[in-house]
This record gives sequence, structure tokens and C-alpha cells, in this order.
Amino acid sequence: MNKEQYNSQQENKKESNVELQKTTLKDIQTLLDIEKTTRELKTYSGYFTEEEIKDYISSDVVYFITKEGKIAGSISYEIKDTNHAYLSGLVIRPEFQRQGLAKQALGKLFEELKGYELVDLVVHPENSSALNLYKSFGFVVKERIENYYGDGEPRLRMVLEK
Repeated sequence: MNKEQYNSQQENKKESNVELQKTTLKDIQTLLDIEKTTRELKTYSGYFTEEEIKDYISSDVVYFITKEGKIAGSISYEIKDTNHAYLSGLVIRPEFQRQGLAKQALGKLFEELKGYELVDLVVHPENSSALNLYKSFGFVVKERIENYYGDGEPRLRMVLEK
């Protein structure tokens, strides 16, 4: 086995240990704990009350991102209509960041969303890690929206180019 084949095999092993696990209303506290890791970040507008989390689980498809059985974060989308899905959230707990988990989770999620003509999201323009991640999947910036969440911060609307 050459070095390239070995590296490819190792990458496949890394990817196979990330799973998406659908959340339920029983998971409110765990989701709240994940969201609270973003509280001090101006680049993410999270859900910080039990009621907000309950509404989030009820309106969106929300998954835990797990690695080797441990909850590493969450990812979610909202179905806007029969042809439009909106990526509504992606959070990786700090201790799991920089391990490629967000990329692996997005890859799995996009398999689920491949039938939609329009997939979009919003991201803070200073969140360079997220911007680069989304661009690597083919998202392009379509517009800048000031004060998108009412928090005084701008967001970039990105659309997946197919």
C-alpha cells in the first residue's frame, strides 16, 4: 500500500466515526448546553432558552453530531417548501473543533438534501472557518443582509450552486 492509499484509508476511517442522530423534545437540555457554547460569539446567533429550543426542534430537522458515541455538536435544517431547504444551524462544541466533524456532518446532511433545488444558509461575514467550509461544498455568497437576526450583526446569505 502506498502513502496516498494509506492516507485515503485513514480519511475514510475518520469519516466513518461521525454519525447524525435525530433529536427529540427529550434532548432540550443537551441542545441548550451545545448552544450555550456560542453565547459569547458575535458570529453565531443561537437559541438560549428552553422555549426557543423546543420551538427549534418542532420546526426544524435537528441532529446531534456524534463521534464515537459522544455528542460533539448539532446540525439542522428547515424545509421551506418542496424545493427549498435552509441550513438553520451548525455548532461543534469547542473540544471537538478542528477535527473535520463539521465537514463530515455536512456531507451526511447533504446526502439527505440532494433532492432539493435550493439549499441556502446565512453566516456571519467574520466567521471565516464557516465561510471556507461552506465554499468547499459549493456555496456562493448571494447577498449581505444587515442586522439579519436583530442582533446588530450582518449575515451573508449563501446558496448551494448545483
